[in-house]
Amino acid sequence: MFRSNRWRRLALKAALAMPLSASAAGQPMPANSEQELTDLVRTSEARASAFMRGDMEKWSSMTRIADDFTLMQPFGGEASRGFDMSPERLARLARYFRNGDAKVDLVQSYASGDLVVLAVIERQHGEVGGLPDQDWSLRVTLVYRRQGAEWWLVHRHADPLVRNIGLETSAALARGASPGTQ
Repeated sequence: MFRSNRWRRLALKAALAMPLSASAAGQPMPANSEQELTDLVRTSEARASAFMRGDMEKWSSMTRIADDFTLMQPFGGEASRGFDMSPERLARLARYFRNGDAKVDLVQSYASGDLVVLAVIERQHGEVGGLPDQDWSLRVTLVYRRQGAEWWLVHRHADPLVRNIGLETSAALARGASPGTQ
């Protein structure tokens, strides 16, 4: 477990510089090693980048999503359960997310047994839903569970509140108001 800023900085630097680990190659590793955590950060960044490019073939080849997966989307609304990885769904996502890229900043990691939680900032941009290229940075919590030799994603919570929005705007959003209306 990374408890100090020094370890977080080292893990992030290592994550950006190292090749994929033994766990990504299907070889078991000791639970909660620094290497595993570093690899999860690195692969989370590669997945986010592929997603923002609309490269769903690459994204889906790198992503293992558990049957009991929950998603709290950055657009709000109810949490969804499960994930449709059908070719039709992936094709829709590929058309929705285009020409982007992502970098991941590790804020904090927590590891215990077969669970790992990553709190990250995904600093990303791209064309989303037909809008021009713009910043789509998100605060993200990722929960992984080990299944065999692989880490499967069991929960993702993302929100666009990377920048402070203040009390009034937060209160308006909590009431369901559109941005700009109080």
